[in-house]
Amino acid sequence: MLSILIPTYHYNAFPLASNVVSQAEKEQIPFQLLCIDDGSNSELNSENHKINDLKNSSFISLKENVGRSSVRRILAEKAQFDWLLFLDADVIPKSNDFLKNYIQLINGDFEAIFGGFAYTSNYESSGKELRITFGKNREEVPGSIRNKTPYKVIISANFLIKRNIYTDGLNISQDNLYGMDYLFGALLKKHQIKIKHIDNEVYHLGIDSNDLFLEKTKKAVETLAYLVRTDKMKEHQNSLLKTYKFLKSMHFDTLYGKLSKMINPQLEKNLKGSNPNLFVFDLYRLGYLCQIMN
Repeated sequence: MLSILIPTYHYNAFPLASNVVSQAEKEQIPFQLLCIDDGSNSELNSENHKINDLKNSSFISLKENVGRSSVRRILAEKAQFDWLLFLDADVIPKSNDFLKNYIQLINGDFEAIFGGFAYTSNYESSGKELRITFGKNREEVPGSIRNKTPYKVIISANFLIKRNIYTDGLNISQDNLYGMDYLFGALLKKHQIKIKHIDNEVYHLGIDSNDLFLEKTKKAVETLAYLVRTDKMKEHQNSLLKTYKFLKSMHFDTLYGKLSKMINPQLEKNLKGSNPNLFVFDLYRLGYLCQIMN
């Protein structure tokens, strides 16, 4: 029935694996769990090897880093069942009925189901305010809202999808780039995959520092620019790209890119501070996209 797939990199995925295996046993369903470490050669893999002791579960450590998309592809190809549940290693189910909530929808008229993200109130927030603020305001979105623009809030850290759709239908790029959820959402829209968003969240545990999150943000914007240049984002519901294309249509993109370089120090001061503003964050991303697209 269900293949539970966990890509990881320098992270202890055993608590997550133990949790979902316990839920799968409670539901008495045919399942497998497969976790692959993407060549991190981490000392944490001593914990990850304990996954092999769980029922119907295995852990594999790749010798070389192949990238997030490629690891997901390897996981999907090794999957035994028709439904794939992808979970990032740095999450934990919010509900003890997490698997049950997905399983009861498997026979419905959907090809992919997204459970969503949640954030606790117990984070050590000092120096991580931006990631937490972004997560709570942009990712912790009820399923009823996500369903209004179903291809917009695509969080690949927690979703269920038919195996044949993922491996054969979407033709997902294997580029080793950060921020490929942009492409995933665009491909789902392009192929009109029947998706449903539900309130079946996982808590996001791996919170990046302000500095690291800004670095990752810039890498994600660079990936978006690459996808635009290679004509892979024709159909999308991406707000950042829509705003950029509007500026470009008004011939204001080049000027805004130059202006953003001048005000970046002020923007970064806010974003790295204790009270980051998401409007400032959007201006920062838009400015960077204008810079690298010109």
